Amino acid sequence: MPSPLAYRSPWRTQEHDDLADLARTFFIKEVVPTHEQAEAQGHPDRQLYRRAGELGLLGLAVPEEYGGGGGTFAHEAVLYEQQTHCLDGSLGLGVHTGIVMGYLQDYGTPEQKQRWLPRLCSGDLVGSIAMTEPGGGSDLQAMRTRAVRDGDDYLVSGSKTFITNGFLAGLLVLAVKTDPTQAASGISLLVCEVGENGEEVPGFRRGRVLSKLGLHGNDTAELFFDEMRVPAANLLGPGEGAGFKQMMHQLPQERLVVSVAAVAAMEIALELTVSYAKERVAFGKTLMEQQNTRFVLAECAATARAARTLLDDAVTRHVAGTLDVATAAMVKFWTTDAQCRVIDACLQVFGGYGYTTEFPIARLYADARVQRIYAGTNEIMKELVARAL
Repeated sequence: MPSPLAYRSPWRTQEHDDLADLARTFFIKEVVPTHEQAEAQGHPDRQLYRRAGELGLLGLAVPEEYGGGGGTFAHEAVLYEQQTHCLDGSLGLGVHTGIVMGYLQDYGTPEQKQRWLPRLCSGDLVGSIAMTEPGGGSDLQAMRTRAVRDGDDYLVSGSKTFITNGFLAGLLVLAVKTDPTQAASGISLLVCEVGENGEEVPGFRRGRVLSKLGLHGNDTAELFFDEMRVPAANLLGPGEGAGFKQMMHQLPQERLVVSVAAVAAMEIALELTVSYAKERVAFGKTLMEQQNTRFVLAECAATARAARTLLDDAVTRHVAGTLDVATAAMVKFWTTDAQCRVIDACLQVFGGYGYTTEFPIARLYADARVQRIYAGTNEIMKELVARAL
């Protein structure tokens, strides 16, 4: 009888399997050995993005004419899945390739795409998106960062926080208020080249790399703007005021990126725990021979399978162009809530060892908590679902 853990998503093909092998080799051989350094400095090695670009792992869904792989979101899902299975939380690939490139593909002019997408796909540029502000959190309509037109430029002033890839990013998709008298209709998106390697543009400053509960090797930073000049030609979309609608259109994919990581985290946590339970002896029996452990892990396996099938349905819909906002929200809150429950149950099986950072389950536990917060809190996700009922 095959193991219930041996499950294959119905959308996967041999091409996806080959990609998974390539990605897994990259993470195990080139990224995982750098974890100690990344956690000590609070960000990954910049060169790893270039290496991922050399291997063709960036921009998997970007058309080949712009330097990408010409695939679909399903290819990207394989990349994020393998990253989590390999226990890497340092590289911000979900933001760099899964979010930033989507904005440029959907709203960029041909000139803008040709200018930025090839450099993002090669890893020469690290991309980030800056929405959240210190006093706003998930309330994007309340943002205060302003962009004032000044001839052929915008002058940007304000601040952003909790920005993934903020320390390494050379390119920002920046949400600003171009009309402060309006709420949602006053928001626009600007693409900002902010320099890198310490050579910042005037009016831009990176703040702290934030110390976090988990994801210690991933750079999450504060960003500050003081009349930073951005060419008006860097506006995304047909005109000012389209930013909020653009973000709402892109958020379902962002939430799928989060959900892919959530499901993959459950799967690797369960795999690690089953292996441990079969070896650890207590009271004369392995943990796996004891009924309570068996029942706990059976429930975890069922939850992980339910999450995987829910995610598979969403990935299939998204590739077909039929994924709606409410379904994406449902998948995001359910899988991330389940991720936290399953990993908590798995950590309990490890006992005291599970609370030590020598065991990967502790890292999985710490990294899981933010999943219920970013890309829109799970409370907001439930409200979006309820509105569609």
